[in-house]
Amino acid sequence: MSVTNTDPTSVSAVVSARPKQLYTDAERARRDSTKWTLVQGVLAPLQFLVFLISLALVIRYLSTGEGYEAATWSIVVKTAVLLLIMVTGAIWEKTVFGQYLFAPAFFWEDVFSFAVIALHLLYIFALWVGALAPVTLIYLALSAYAAYVVNAAQFVWKLRMARLDAEARV
Repeated sequence: MSVTNTDPTSVSAVVSARPKQLYTDAERARRDSTKWTLVQGVLAPLQFLVFLISLALVIRYLSTGEGYEAATWSIVVKTAVLLLIMVTGAIWEKTVFGQYLFAPAFFWEDVFSFAVIALHLLYIFALWVGALAPVTLIYLALSAYAAYVVNAAQFVWKLRMARLDAEARV
């Protein structure tokens, strides 16, 4: 026979009613003390800058038909920065949460990150083997960029939630 406590003032009822925090106190301490947080803080805006430059070059190519090589190189650089931030982000997650990827706090962001990486690498593969015409390659890159924007928004949202959580604790 099991006994269930249905008293709404019980500790377990209060704890389960509280919204789940993004970080435990220990995770927050590890996040704040690791160099990988700074690395991510530098790489994320750098990646966004590379994205904006590349997007401008891609749009220039699509609108004028000129600058394909510059657009292509910018997409390759964007992909390299994406892979770098993914590897360092996995190290950050290991340091903060104890696992390289798919920590519960960032599970869906990581899942979508893999879709973003897959699209970028599909572009690189198609470029490498000459599988697609230049304009088709550029449209593939744009689909990768659209996925990147969604993924970046996920992370910005999580950053905002973490700040709100920190403010609520004060």
